[in-house]
Amino acid sequence: MTKNYYEILGVEKTATQDEIKRAFRRKARELHPDVNKAPDAEEKFKELGKAYETLMDEQKRSLYDRYGEDGLKNAGYDSTGPFDYGFGNLNDIFETFFSGFGGFSSRQSDPNAPQRGDDLRLDIELDFEEAVFGVEKEIKIDHLEQCTKCNGTGAEPGTQPVTCPTCNGQGRVSKVTQTVLGSFTQVTPCPKCHGTGKVINTPCKNCKGAGNVEVEKTIKVKIPAGIDNHAKIRIASEGDAGINGGSNGDLFVVVFVKPHKNFRRDGFNIYTEQYISVPQAVLGDTITISTVHGERELTIPAGIEYGKVLTIKGSGVPYLGNPEKRGDHLVMIKIKTPKPSGEEEKRLYSRLYEITLNKKAGEKLIDKLKSAMHS
Repeated sequence: MTKNYYEILGVEKTATQDEIKRAFRRKARELHPDVNKAPDAEEKFKELGKAYETLMDEQKRSLYDRYGEDGLKNAGYDSTGPFDYGFGNLNDIFETFFSGFGGFSSRQSDPNAPQRGDDLRLDIELDFEEAVFGVEKEIKIDHLEQCTKCNGTGAEPGTQPVTCPTCNGQGRVSKVTQTVLGSFTQVTPCPKCHGTGKVINTPCKNCKGAGNVEVEKTIKVKIPAGIDNHAKIRIASEGDAGINGGSNGDLFVVVFVKPHKNFRRDGFNIYTEQYISVPQAVLGDTITISTVHGERELTIPAGIEYGKVLTIKGSGVPYLGNPEKRGDHLVMIKIKTPKPSGEEEKRLYSRLYEITLNKKAGEKLIDKLKSAMHS
C-alpha cells in the first residue's frame, strides 16, 4: 500500500522545509537501527529517508503533491531504493544530521566486503519542444569500469593481493594514548594498505593496481514526453564500477530546458500573449493561434477586456506517463491602441467617442429614473 510521506514524517502538507527537517531529526533518532531494535526499524528508517528526500526537493514535492509516487516515477525519479538521490545508506544520511552527537555507534565495515560504485551526474540541455514531446539522446560519459586484465583485483595476472601484515587485513590500526583522564583508543585507516586490508605486491600494468579503468562510453537516453526543467532521469548501473565485486553506481541525467521565445510553461499548461485590435475587442473575432501542437482557432468574444485569459483545451504539455492526456494552452489577450493615420480615421474615432459618451449619459439618466421610481 502506498504510504503518505507527510504522515511518515508526522507533518502537515503545508509544512515548511525547516519543519520537515526538524521532524526528520526527531524520527531518525527514534528509528535508527543502532537504537531501535524492532524488526521493522530499518525498513521504517528507509521510508523516513525517502519521504524526507522527496519533500525537501521543491520540484519532487510539487510532483508528489499533484500525482503521488506515480508522478515521481513517470518523471524519471526512481523510488525503488531508500536514498537513490544522493544518500548512500542508512549511516550516511544519519551521520549527515547527527555528526558530533554521541550515543550512536559507528558501524565498522569489512574492508574486503563488496562496495557499491559511485553515482555519476550528467547535465543535458533540451529545446522546449524536445521536453514537451520527448526525445532520444545519445550522450557520452566517462566512468570507471572493472579492469578486464586483472578482473578488478588490481594485481597482475598470475598474482594475487595478500593480507596486509600491518593491520592483519582489518584495514585499520589502533593507537592507545594515555592521559590524565585515562587511556583513549584512536582508530585510523592502516597507513600501509590505506584501509583496504590487502597489499598488492605486483600491480596490474593496465589499471596500475586500481582494479578499474576510466572508459568513455556512448549510451542512448530516452527522455519522456512532458519532462520539466531540473528533472532527473536515473539510468541504473551506468555509474562507476563497484569494488570487491560490488554493484555499479547509477547515472543521473539532469535536464535543463531552454526557454522558448513565445511559449512559457507552468506545469502542464503553456501560456502565450496575443495582441488584437480595438475593433476585434469590441466586435469579437476568430483568430489563429500557434501552439506546440500546431495552429488552433481561438474565438474572441465581443467586448473582451484587456488581460482576459482564454483557453484552448488539450493543446498544452503531455502528462508524464500518459501522453494522450495534455494540459491546456492559455492565451492572455492584449489590445493594441492604434494611432490614427489620417483625418478620416480621426473623425471616425471622434464619432465613436461621442457615441460612447452619449451611451454613458443615457445609462446614467436611466439609473436616475429607476432610483426615482423606487423612492
